[in-house]
This record gives sequence, structure tokens and C-alpha cells, in this order.
Amino acid sequence: MKKKVEILAPAGSYESMKAAVAAGADAVYIGGSRFGARAHADNPGEDALLEAIDYAHLHGCRLYLTVNTLVKDRELSELPSYLAPYYERGLDAAIVQDMGVFSLIRAYFPDLPIHASTQMTVTGAFGAALTERMGASRIVPARELSLEEIRRMYEETGAELECFVHGALCYSYSGQCLFSSLIGGRSGNRGRCAQTCRLPFEVKRAGNTLNKRDERYVLSLKDLCTLDILPDILEAGVYSLKIEGRMKSPRYTAGVVSIYRKYVDQYLALGRAGYRVEETDRRALLDLFDRGGQTEGYYRRHNGRDMAVLKEKPAFREENRALYAWLDETFVEKEVKAPVFGACAVRAGSPISLTLSCRDRLSGGQERAVTVYGGAAQEAKSQPATKESILRSLQKTGNTPFEFADLKVELEGNAFVPVKELNELRRAAFEALLQELLSPYRREDAQAAGIAEAGGKKSEAAGGRKASDAGGPYRLNVLLEQADILGTVLDHPDVDTVYLDSAGFDASDWADTAKRCHSAGKACFLALPFIFRDRAREYFEENRARFFASGFDGALIRSWEEIELLRIWGWRLPVVFDYPLYTMNRRAEDFIRGMGLKHPENRFTLPAELNKRELSERGCAGAELLAYGALPVMVTAQCMKKTVEGCGGRQELLRLRDRMGKEFPVKNHCRFCYNVIYNSSPLSLLQEKEAIDRLGPRSLRLMFTTEGRKEAAAVLRAFAGRFLQGEKTVLSGDYTRGHFKRGVE
Repeated sequence: MKKKVEILAPAGSYESMKAAVAAGADAVYIGGSRFGARAHADNPGEDALLEAIDYAHLHGCRLYLTVNTLVKDRELSELPSYLAPYYERGLDAAIVQDMGVFSLIRAYFPDLPIHASTQMTVTGAFGAALTERMGASRIVPARELSLEEIRRMYEETGAELECFVHGALCYSYSGQCLFSSLIGGRSGNRGRCAQTCRLPFEVKRAGNTLNKRDERYVLSLKDLCTLDILPDILEAGVYSLKIEGRMKSPRYTAGVVSIYRKYVDQYLALGRAGYRVEETDRRALLDLFDRGGQTEGYYRRHNGRDMAVLKEKPAFREENRALYAWLDETFVEKEVKAPVFGACAVRAGSPISLTLSCRDRLSGGQERAVTVYGGAAQEAKSQPATKESILRSLQKTGNTPFEFADLKVELEGNAFVPVKELNELRRAAFEALLQELLSPYRREDAQAAGIAEAGGKKSEAAGGRKASDAGGPYRLNVLLEQADILGTVLDHPDVDTVYLDSAGFDASDWADTAKRCHSAGKACFLALPFIFRDRAREYFEENRARFFASGFDGALIRSWEEIELLRIWGWRLPVVFDYPLYTMNRRAEDFIRGMGLKHPENRFTLPAELNKRELSERGCAGAELLAYGALPVMVTAQCMKKTVEGCGGRQELLRLRDRMGKEFPVKNHCRFCYNVIYNSSPLSLLQEKEAIDRLGPRSLRLMFTTEGRKEAAAVLRAFAGRFLQGEKTVLSGDYTRGHFKRGVE
């Protein structure tokens, strides 16, 4: 049975942090004024956040700061000075998505623990091992993993794991969603998700609507609730139980934390045999928030129709006012105070003293004590002090975070002590005790000057790297998801490299397809899956010999798992790091280059969310630019086909139609069991040649997903004509320039 467990609570405000502590959280995670993935929460400013760190530590709680957004090059230089005061105050960890941020923290704050955010999409032991090797002290895996996958990750790596146990679920793998970004310019990767998935959609095939009129909320998932399977989660190797809800109220935080505290304590005391969940607690969680029911999530299943809300939430739900009142009184409005033991000594003619002691809950209950001395007690002329009068003065703890559990007074002689003297003694003693309790968590500021100085400069990579080949010549590379237009691509003389998507090209065809590419004078790379879980691991282990023997010229990799897999396998050919391995700043690119896959021809795909000015600041030399294709707006474990009709076991093309009439193609990639929802309009930078010339990328990528032969041939002619022959070509149809002009906030 597990002995050490952490209940990790959300805090979208200082008040929520206090409510979480009062309700029994072991740790809280909170965002500051910048760099956090809930930009619209009531995040505290610097002074309040510094107070929050002290408050949490004083009451036996740890505080983790969310620094889990993608950071642009010009912003990265501001991060050290932003973090420095929290680091010095005793911040317990930073939650990180961006590898540039990861690298910077390792350089400037080497003893600050880093937790790899769920937005990194770590889906297996390979990704966990890689992030640990790079310096992460904790892994927050993708929420879509099963109990067996989590157990395997823990058993193979021994990593400290933090998994979500309650609250909202995203439809997309976290970190793999561009839906809000591409539709409204509000990027989930930048903390500004507009929750597009909570809107109604029609699911269509060949113009026919497949879902019922009252089941339009196909992307909106029910909230996670794992009370019934907590023992399974803990026994799979999970250390930290994470509650989602930084946008929720202090009352919600207190209610959820208190219930999970109850059942974690029950399990720790009685084990699995004595674990019982009361129906009243299940109902209380629904009364606190009900989006349309609850689900145990992905722990026991890969996906499922019953995980989706489907129907519109009822307009009215009766409030549980008795529960709300109890939570407010017991936790939200309660002033939590640390118990203190005191002893005051008063002797006529000697300095009065007050000794205070308090247990430091974060250090395992170690007792910390201070003694403070005041002026000498005088001989009483008329009314000597009594124990009762001294106790009355000293017991007034007022606005301090303490309360007396016991206070003793030792009084000798005919002594008199002015009340003002006792008040000052009490004030000085509590201040000394507070510093004694908090000082073990403070960090020396010896390096603060260096950090502040570094924070005033640009990061090592800021400003980008100058294009050495601005204006071309460009290489045209083509990503294919299926073989039906392979011939069209191979017939075009200007295509340099063909990427074969392993979700659509079977291993039995790899060698023949690579040979066809070579015969046509094209290089051939295998594109590994967007999501690399157990099914992908088994597939590639079974086909490892084919992978090496098929004659590929390199690999396009899209996940942290794949970096570590190829490193372990001793891969010696070039790799292209795809855009889901985010390099919004050049420091991230430098850090990823050091992860073990070394080849002079390795290159990166430029981020999809930067505009042309930001791409220039980052630097584009040697990189690949996404120039055409329907960008994935979501990569999901959920299957749209399964939701509306049941699993068919073969790839199909459906479409999601939103309220504005836009239709988004949806493919179920059955080999690795994930869905991709694509943008309604393909990206086309055909008319941006002058701007692209100034950026100077090495290559342009054309991505073919749903195009037929005729459409693919037209795209190839247009891009080759404009970028290689200098012709004024055009494409007919509805296209978008994505973020190339507007970017994201």
C-alpha cells in the first residue's frame, strides 16, 4: 500500500489558495501575472504571490508556479527576473511546457525543481526518461493514458508522476490543440484558450448529419471524477493527485479538496480492503460543478461515447445551499492558524522572556523554537503582575498566522511588567518564530544579481540567426498521409523530399515506397505518429528491422517518445523535428538539439503560431516552413466515428460543421488509434514569397491530407512556379494564411 501521496489543488487566486490549504491540500499550483496557462484566472501579482508562498509553507503546504506557456524569443529574456523573487522566497517547483523555459531555469535556477507539464504530451516511458534525463523532477503525463500505461511508465523509469484525478477534461491531447488559436487567435499554448470544444457541432459524412439534433456537444467531455478508482491510480505508481480548476471558485476548490483528502486518508489508513465511497460525496461533487455528468476518464478505456456531454446542459439546477454554507464557514472563510506552544518567564529584576515553539509540517514535524527577551521586570510598588494578567496580554495573537495551543507563565517575585512591554515582547516573538519557520525555505540571493543582469539582456538565442540563403533556392518537401496521390507527387520534378505518414503507410510497403521515391530522384523520410503510446511502441518494435532496412533517408519525429526511442536504437540518419515539438524560441531548439540525436542535417519545423515578424526574431535559417496544407487543430484519443456510429476499425473521413457553417475534416488514424481534426481552410503562403524570402528558411512543406490527384498537382505547380521559377502563380479556393500575419497574443 502506498504511504506517500500528495493532493495537489488548483489556485486561481490567493483566496483559492487559502481555501485549498484549509481543506487539507498538500500542495497548490498557481499562476503569476505572466507565463501561466490560465491567463484569465484571477492570478495574484508579485506581492500577493510572495505572501502565498509563505502562507503555504507556514501551513505545511508546497506551492508550484505554472510557467507552462510557450514563450516567444523577445519574452524569454524577461523570465529570469520574473522568477527570481519567487525562487528566492522558496518556490517549490515550476511547471513547464516550453523547452526554452526548461533550459533557462536549469541554467539560472539549477536547484529549482521542474515539473514537466501535461502540455508536453508525455505519453510513455521513453518520454518520461527523456524529460528526467534533461532535468525534470516530476512528470505530468498526458491525461489520456491508461492505468497500465502509467504503471509501465513508473516501473520502467521510477519517475515521480502527477496525474489528474478530478475536473475538466480537454478533448484534445493537451499541447496538441490549435483550435482556439486558428479560429480566434487565442492560443491554448499561451494560456488563452477560448474553449471552442464546448460549442455545438454537427458531424457529417457526404453532406448527411450523423449525430442527433440534441447531441451536438460532441467535443465537450464530462468532468473527471476518480473517487472510485483512487486505489488503482495510487497503486499504478502515481504520487501526486492533481485536481483541475484554476478558473473555479474558492468554494469549489475547498469542496473538492476536502472530499479527496477524506478518501486518500481512508485508503492510507485502511488500505484497499477498507476503502468505501459514500454516495453523498459523489453527489456533493456534482453539486459543486456539473457539466453534464462525470467520467472516470481514460484510466480504464481508450475513449468512449459516454465520456462526451453530447446534450446541452440544463438551464437550471437547484443549488445545494447547505453544502455551500458549510464549505464557506469551514474552509473558505476560516482563518487557518498554526498551533504554538509558549512559555513566558517573569522575574523581578531580570529581563522578561518569551519562548515560542511550532512544528514545521513541511520538514516532517520538526519543532522550531525561538526565545525573545524584553526589558527587566520591575519590583511592584502597589499592584504586582499575576499569571492571569500576563496571560491576558500575551494570548492576543491578533492578525498573526498563529494561535496558542498552550501558554505557560512562570512568575517569580513581586514583579510588575507594563502591558506595552508584554505586547512588544509578543510581537517580537511571533515575528522571530515566523522567520524561523520560513527561513529554511528561503534561498540565498547570492546569484540574484547575476539573474537580474541576465534578465535585462536578450537570451542567448534571442534575435534569431541570420538567414544565410535568403530568397532561396528552396527545397519543396511533401508530407503524404496516404498513398493514392504518391504517383502525382513523384511525377513532379521539383519535389525534394517525401514524408510518408506512418499512420497511413503500412510497414509492409515501406521498402517499396522508399525505392519508388529514390527512383524518382526524391529523398524519403518516414513520419512517425503524432501520438506515440503503447500501440505505436509495439508496432515499431515489431517493425524495427523494416524501419532500418527500408532505405529511408531520415525520419520526421513529432513527440518526445520518438526522440528517446531513436536515440536508444542508435539512429544515425537525419531527423526533422516537427512543429508539435515546439521551438517558439531558439533556446528551445538549442536544448532539443542536445537530447541525443546528432546529425549535421537535422533540422526543425518552424512553429505554426508565430507571425512573420516573430519568425524573423526567432530566426529561420536552416528550418522548414509550413507553406501549404490543412493544419491539425486537434489530435485526440477520442474517436468521432466511434462517438456517433461505433468503432469501424478502418480509417474514414468525417466533417465537423460549426455554428458558422465551417466544416473541419476529421480522420480516425486507426493504426495508432488517434483522431486528427483539421482546419476548415488549408494554409497557403503562396502569396507571401517576398516575406518568406526575407526569412530565408531552407525548405517549404506542402501537406496533403484530403486532396485528390488533380488538386495536389495544382498545388505543386503553383508553389514550384512561384518559389522556384519566379512565376506569378495562383490557387483557386478558400485558403488561410494561418498565423503568418496575425500571430497569437
